[in-house]
Amino acid sequence: MKRPGPLLTLLAGLLVGVFMLSLNATTGTKNTSSSSADTTKESPAVTASPTPTGTTPSSSPSPTTAPAPVPDARYAGRTDDDSSAVALTLRDGRAIAYFCDGRAKESWLRGDVNDDGTMRLTGKDGSVLNGTLEDGKQIRGTVDIDGGHHAFTAARTKKPSGLYRATSTVRGAEVDGGWIVLPDGRQVGVLTRDGKPSPAPRLDPRTGAVTVDGQRLTAGPAAP
Repeated sequence: MKRPGPLLTLLAGLLVGVFMLSLNATTGTKNTSSSSADTTKESPAVTASPTPTGTTPSSSPSPTTAPAPVPDARYAGRTDDDSSAVALTLRDGRAIAYFCDGRAKESWLRGDVNDDGTMRLTGKDGSVLNGTLEDGKQIRGTVDIDGGHHAFTAARTKKPSGLYRATSTVRGAEVDGGWIVLPDGRQVGVLTRDGKPSPAPRLDPRTGAVTVDGQRLTAGPAAP
């Protein structure tokens, strides 16, 4: 029997080579797929950017209710030591007050009334009234006059109670009279003639009529 010739040997080598090439091609495809899959698995996850922090807009402040204006009213009462009377008239945020002992000591005071009901009134003679309106029913305070300190309570009142004043010329004399009509009807007042004080004559609170040295005058409600 004849031995295979060189041609057969060469053919066998070619077949082996083709087989090896086919095997490598298959393996490369698998490796490429695996590599692609691994790359996909190892890709870092995309994280959401943190929400930027900033100043949280504050809510709009709730509207504040403006305080109610101090009501117009009359107040009258006596000092705690019962030596004198005090009357006040409040109107449009202003106040006029009269302090009177019914004999010779008196003072007219004026000033503003704050929204919270507090007030500081002053007189031309240097007297000072500090008061507070309490629940619209009364005014508690003090009057400093001629070196004296007088606490008082003046209750809210209605006509004919309240504060009255008359100014005129009677028989050549300048007359200035002040009257406080208390809630119980009592009257306290001082009449000044040319700067000389004396107890005031009785006033008719219904009409304001008063007779001074034989002359009839009309006193009206005192206003700020």
